[in-house]
Formats: sequence, structure tokens, C-alpha cells
Amino acid sequence: MADDVGLETQLCSEQFGSGEARGCRAAADGSLQWEVGGWRWWGLSRAFTVKPEGRDAGEVGAPRAASPPLSGLQAVFLPQGFPDSVSPDYLPYQLWDSVQAFASSLSGSLATQAVLLGIGVGNAKATVSAATATWLVKDSTGMLGRIVFAWWKGSKLDCNAKQWRLFADILNDVAMFLEIMAPVYPICFTMTVSTSNLAKCIVSVAGGATRAALTVHQARRNNMADVSAKDSSQETLVNLAGLLVSLLMLPLVSGCPGFSLGCFFFLTALHIYANYRAVRSLVMETLNEGRLRLVLKHYLQRGEVLDPTAANRMEPLWTGFWPAPSLSLGVPLHRLVSSVFELQQLVEGHQEPYLLCWNQSRNQVQVVLNQNAGPKTVLRAATHGLMLGALQGDGPLPAELEELRNQVRAGPKKESWVIVKETHQVLDMLFPKFLKGLQDAGWKTEKHQLEVDEWRATWLLSPEKKGVRSLPAHQHPGPPVLPCCAGD
Repeated sequence: MADDVGLETQLCSEQFGSGEARGCRAAADGSLQWEVGGWRWWGLSRAFTVKPEGRDAGEVGAPRAASPPLSGLQAVFLPQGFPDSVSPDYLPYQLWDSVQAFASSLSGSLATQAVLLGIGVGNAKATVSAATATWLVKDSTGMLGRIVFAWWKGSKLDCNAKQWRLFADILNDVAMFLEIMAPVYPICFTMTVSTSNLAKCIVSVAGGATRAALTVHQARRNNMADVSAKDSSQETLVNLAGLLVSLLMLPLVSGCPGFSLGCFFFLTALHIYANYRAVRSLVMETLNEGRLRLVLKHYLQRGEVLDPTAANRMEPLWTGFWPAPSLSLGVPLHRLVSSVFELQQLVEGHQEPYLLCWNQSRNQVQVVLNQNAGPKTVLRAATHGLMLGALQGDGPLPAELEELRNQVRAGPKKESWVIVKETHQVLDMLFPKFLKGLQDAGWKTEKHQLEVDEWRATWLLSPEKKGVRSLPAHQHPGPPVLPCCAGD
């Protein structure tokens, strides 16, 4: 009877990642009998046993119980531990990214054919030296553009990775269109292909940098190298498929420029649509200025904090087409003050390790950060600046802010630094609740993707209490105004 109970009792179990668990029972001969649940890809249809004396005897017939139960394709093209080792948005993003890569590969084949035709491949009158000179001019232009763009926009790519990713792919389509049209105007061929290569080099910088930022987001087990390697494998497979289809497509379109251009426009539309769906599927859990503005506006109007999924769904992807207050974090202190009195005026009411100056007429906020300012301080400063911008907007606000907004709209009765001081007091009550709401909703507040310059400063919290006296009245006639608040 005891042996019968032992046969029915599960002794242990195991599972791979988030896969189906399988149990183990004792067989009549004392061996372990494992269930086969979830192991269909190994061709097993019944339970199997593992005998103790057979572990070192090299017996044939027992399946590789210690091997990870991954299918061949999954092991080759997906990161180890998928789906637990990557973010939840990994699969939809990669699927749409593969579609756009396939469409881009076919469009690239059409563009390459046009460039080779323009250089003179197949033309007996074309010379090698002329083709070489065109190619060198094209490549050198692109190299210079790559360096300039990385210097100009490199620090902004992390903050708005989704927007720059979409921008890079659209610019790539523009570059390929220029290559297709280059042979139509032979006199401008060199200039056209040079401009196209310049755009492609910008695409290379923006696309590569944003892909690295997205890899950091997708990797959840410090497996960025594995995620990046498998993404490269997926891209290689898609490009190989695109190459095979291109071999069939090019002979069909080579003799018909109109049909070739029609195919290009269709593939470009597919490429842009797939890119939009890929970028829209991303759910970034860190706050940049755009997402923080959306979350804060919703919180001030409804008292609720948007979760990352809802905020990312609402985040604008086409930058530069909507009005937004200017927020500058990490500005130099010397830009805001030029006298002791102005420094006193700026510091008054600021107990947090940042100084904020607001220009009402331009709706421009500039923030000086202390040497000890951490991510929480930067997040509070950005929240403070965006809250000041909300005073000039529409929509319901909490009673304290509504009163301040009425004062702002009534006219310049109060100087900006006085309103900033009063909003500090409001923020002391609102920000702890807002921060806790962010954390409860799933936002990662220990880091951020806000654009912050490198300037830092130190100052006395209360200059007048430290023996720093205000300037005599005759040295600053009339009501003093900070440089950043001029025009209020």
C-alpha cells in the first residue's frame, strides 16, 4: 500500500522560465518518472523515466532532461529566458520592426539599382574615374554629416528615442527616393546622391543610437548584449528574405520606371506604417518631458496618475507641431543673475536644491541645479516648471493653482519670482502625493529621460541670514527684475 501511495505522490517538479511545470513521481523500480507537459517540441508523447544507474552509462533513449526546452527557432532568434527576460512590449515591437525592415530592404534594392544606373553601370560611355569621383564625394559628404549630427543632436536621442527612431526611418525613405530620382536628372546626379548619402548617415547615427536606448529598455535581466545580438540575427534573417525577393522583383521592374516608382511608393507606405506601429507599441516606463507633461496634466485635472501604457499611447510622436512651454534644466547660474540682489531674489523661497526662473511672457522656465541634485530633485524641478506652464493653459486645476492662474491672467500684478515662490508651497503638498502615485502606477522614478545640461551650482539657502545684505536702494532704482523675467 505504501508503494502504491509513493507512485501517485509527486516528489518534485521543475519548469523552464515561465513555461509549464512538469512533475516527477517515483516509478515501481525506484527510478524517477517525469511528466512531459510542455515538452511537445522534443517529440515526447508520454512520460519517461530516468534510472539512477543510467546517468553515467550513456544509455540511449532517455531524452536530454537537462537541456533547456527551447525550440530551434526560439533559441536562435529570441533572447534566452524569453519572455521573462525582456519587456512586455518586446514581441509586438520586434514583429512590426521586422515588417518595416523587410519593406526597407526591398526599397533599398530599387534605390541601389537606380544609383548604379546613374553612375554608369551598363553604359559604355561611362568612365571608371568619373564613377570613382562621384562615389568619393558621396561618401565624404556622409562622413562629415555623421560627425556633425552626432555633435548636434547626440545628447537628445536618449530623451526622445521613439520620436527620433521614427524620424530616422522616414528620413531613410526620403534618402532612397532621392536615389531613385537621381538618374532622372543626370546633371544634378552627384549632388543628389551626396545629399541622399548625407541623409542616410544621419539615419545611421539616429537609428543606431535610439536602437541602443530601446535595447536598454527591453533588457530586463542585464542581458543587453543578448537582446542586441538576437535583434541583429532577426534583422539579418529579414534582410536575407528581402534579398531573395529582390532577386525576383528587380527583373520585373527594371524595364518599367513607372512600375518601379509605384512599387517604391507602396513599400514606403508599408515601411512608414510598420514603423509607426512599432514605435507606438513601445511602453517606456521612465519619464521624459513629453510623458511627464501628459501625466502631470491628467493628475492636476483629474487627480489620477496615468500608468505607463496609457501615457505612452497618448504621447505625441511627431515632434515640433504643437505648442509647449520651454523647459531648460541645468542652465548656468550666471545666465540668470548679475548682482547680489538678483541672487537673493532668485534664492528666496527655494528650499529644494534647485533655483527656478520663469518668464511669463515667453512661458519659458529655466532651472539651475545644485551639485547635490539627484533624479528626484530633477523630477521635482521639471514638475515645477511644467506646473507653471499649466497656469497659462486651460482646463481645471486644484484650488490653490486655480487661484494663482487667476492672478496670472489678471495682469502683471505679481512678479514672476513671487508666483514661483508661492508655487513652491503648493508643490510641497502636491509633489509627495504625485511621486507616490507615479511609483504605484508603475513608473520608474529612480531614473528619468529628461534633457538636463551639465551646469551645476552652489548657493546659500538664505543669503540675508548669512550676512549678505541687499544692495542700497539707490543702486537699483525702480522694481528690480531678474534677467530671465524681463518682459513680464
